Amino acid sequence: MEDETMHQDEVSAIDVLAGIPIFSGLPMSHLRRIADLGTHEEHRTNTLIFGEGDTGDKFYLILAGAVRISRTVPGMGEEALAILRSGSYFGEMSLIDEFPRSADARCHETCKVFVLRKEDLEDLLFVDRDLAYEILWNFVRTLSQRLRETNDKMTFLAISGKF
Repeated sequence: MEDETMHQDEVSAIDVLAGIPIFSGLPMSHLRRIADLGTHEEHRTNTLIFGEGDTGDKFYLILAGAVRISRTVPGMGEEALAILRSGSYFGEMSLIDEFPRSADARCHETCKVFVLRKEDLEDLLFVDRDLAYEILWNFVRTLSQRLRETNDKMTFLAISGKF
């Protein structure tokens, strides 16, 4: 029974991996290899998953529940940047840079996450250059899209006088 539950979790992780931009378009065999690298964690409401300034060495996929991404604003307290739900991901910047975490990730509702360590993914990408090529291009497209969205938001704020 325990093996069956673990298998169901793996299928969920693969489904989530396939649905996010960084891993979209990858063949099932590649998704399975990536899913095999990860582990599962469960967190209770308000548990800190990682804090702003922590070393970024893991990437997370939300399989169930919700995670709040926030920053602490001096004199104001916590400022929620996003509430992410099942099927979302966070911490992906840690897979490509060496900078500390830029925000807190806190369990908003009891959650189950799939965790992929940077070191494990790097090892896989080192031995499979085709997979590395696909993932890196997906990263480039994802970051480019986010930059465009940020530019649009900044333009809106500047035009509306809120910036």
